[in-house]
Amino acid sequence: MTANLIKIEGITKTYITGNTTLTALKEINLIVPPGESVAVMGPSGSGKSTLLSIIGGLNLPSSGAITIDDINLYTLSRERRADFRREYLGFVFQQFQLIPYLTALENVMLPLTTTGYSSRQKREMALQSLEKVNLLARNNHLPNQLSGGEQERVAIARAIVNEPPLILADEPTGSLDTNTAVEIMELFRRLNDNGLTILMVTHNPNNTAYMKRTITMQDGMLTGDTHSLTVADSTTVKLLDKVGGLK
Repeated sequence: MTANLIKIEGITKTYITGNTTLTALKEINLIVPPGESVAVMGPSGSGKSTLLSIIGGLNLPSSGAITIDDINLYTLSRERRADFRREYLGFVFQQFQLIPYLTALENVMLPLTTTGYSSRQKREMALQSLEKVNLLARNNHLPNQLSGGEQERVAIARAIVNEPPLILADEPTGSLDTNTAVEIMELFRRLNDNGLTILMVTHNPNNTAYMKRTITMQDGMLTGDTHSLTVADSTTVKLLDKVGGLK
């Protein structure tokens, strides 16, 4: 693993429709080291999801370069980029994108389909992944037999089953109630504590408390980049303050 897991240099993305040109991203420069957890905030249309899709190898930038673990993503062929996504990235989406006729276990096994693991190994890896998100007991349930929070946990288990170094999450709590959203963010924090790098697009300012760093975007540009106290840090501060540890 390199010192900078993600390095973005001068990324611009423009869309041309007829005589209209829309610039979604403007000269984005960003470095994310391994083990970071980053919330990307901004109003609708600010370029958050476009940036995430480019980092995920799903959306060709108009100019600029992006390297992940020193691999220049958009110099790869389409086939190698697909291999790269399978090996390096886990995706978590707002709408879960679970296959309705597959069990939780079978949904988690999907990213392993084209790997060289045996059927037994794939099953064991998927069960371990479900255990990490505290959903092992529900492994034989179909998505419609699970709550929204449980479906999101299945989606997260699917994202981490290949043990990728980087998780990309697009509004993962957007369709969840407040209490369930807190549970999911606590899960992301624990995964980050165990070494996963997480880049999360979110509209919910409460989610930034669970992340080590917050990036703000406006009109396709980065407008802010701050490191802040996580929930665990802020709890420590409150305890210290209570016992007179802070002056």
